[in-house]
Amino acid sequence: MTAQNHSKTNVSPASKNQAWGGRFTESTDAFVAEFTASIQFDQRLYRHDLAGSRAHARMLNKVGILSTPDLEAILVGLDQIEAEIEAGAFDWQIALEDIHMNIEARLTDRIGIAGKRLHTGRSRNDQVATDIRLWLRDQIDHIGHEIRRLQTGLVAVAEREAETILPGFTHLQVAQPITFGHHLLAWFEMLERDYERLMDCRKRVNIMPLGAAALAGTTYPIDRNYSAELLGFERPARNSLDAVSDRDFAIEFTSVAALLLMHLSRFSEELILWTSAQFDFIRLPDRFCTGSSIMPQKKNPDVPELVRGKSGRVFGHLMGLLTLMKSQPLAYNKDNQEDKEPLFDTVDTVLGCLRAFGDMMPYVQTKPEKMRRAAMQGFSTATDLADYLVRKGLPFRDAHEVVGNAVALGVQTGRDLSEMTLAELQSFSDTIEHDVFEVLSLEGSVAARDHLGGTAPNQVKLQIANAKKLVST
Repeated sequence: MTAQNHSKTNVSPASKNQAWGGRFTESTDAFVAEFTASIQFDQRLYRHDLAGSRAHARMLNKVGILSTPDLEAILVGLDQIEAEIEAGAFDWQIALEDIHMNIEARLTDRIGIAGKRLHTGRSRNDQVATDIRLWLRDQIDHIGHEIRRLQTGLVAVAEREAETILPGFTHLQVAQPITFGHHLLAWFEMLERDYERLMDCRKRVNIMPLGAAALAGTTYPIDRNYSAELLGFERPARNSLDAVSDRDFAIEFTSVAALLLMHLSRFSEELILWTSAQFDFIRLPDRFCTGSSIMPQKKNPDVPELVRGKSGRVFGHLMGLLTLMKSQPLAYNKDNQEDKEPLFDTVDTVLGCLRAFGDMMPYVQTKPEKMRRAAMQGFSTATDLADYLVRKGLPFRDAHEVVGNAVALGVQTGRDLSEMTLAELQSFSDTIEHDVFEVLSLEGSVAARDHLGGTAPNQVKLQIANAKKLVST
């Protein structure tokens, strides 16, 4: 549950913002106060803002800037504020603009002047950059878990269907027979790349901006390595200008998310096709489908359709973030307030789509006879016949022509290659013998691809064993 769901926001403007009002001679326009505020959406960073403040306070105490009594008061006050937020009792003020000033103002209300000392040696610029990295790091871990959960479900179905034959397609035309288990493991491999990219992205997210202050660092003798250690960062950012202005990590994450959603959209497209009357390969559980308000016979695959549609919004967020950053000079600019909503929505969308697929995929049921019947169409073992002729000594190009002629007869007579007589096949090449029917069967075709990465059932089972090892790490 986000903070927005259990807290209230006071939209009345104050005459002066406590953080910066001293320089100004008139109050902020009420509309401008609301227009420029981010508290409406950055409330969800409250846990990470509090964590950053605790670490910063402990660091200030360690280097002798903050007294121990002040540290203790700050830590108690921050705990009380967290409890208020969790209880939905925190009064968010738009006049205070953002999560940072709302918490700091409430802390000062609670503990007095010690609350004002917390901001020593930092700026909202490095504070927000730290918060968003802490938040995104947690979300990456959550997304990684959901990817693994979906992969585990795919592997379970692949193991169950390791020998179930269906047609493989190119150009959406029947190409060669494969196994359903092999097909699902192709999805697994896409997700594995997504997982690897996500974990690699996490390395660049896990860099600490705190201590860069507004843009140039601070004159106080801070210990950034200690702060990084307290917050679990790999290291502090090396350049203060880059630390506060960098949003590459958000763009990189959204790029990873866009690839992930592209994969889920491709999965969705196949599920939608497979559930159609024209294919009828699988059955989705009723709880993941809906009906029609006018056509009582309809069972619509709404979950895959919606996931397919949601990919577009994530693609849009990626373009939005790239556009947001493309013209910004160093260092921090107010534009960067616009990074949060697309980033938040990207995470929410990815997690929702992964959850839907993770819940649904283990319960997909196949219709093996329908799959087999479809694999018998389109001369899916034609390449097997060509390979057979090559093994008999015929050059591949000659073999290709022989099989093409045989397929032409099949088209004319409405029969598959496996349904022709030996005499008919031998009329195209006298090298064909009775053993040809072993390679023309669907089982013979898939079994013949018995090599690493092939669709032979025993290879699929080996791939499943490897996949299980991956998801268990």
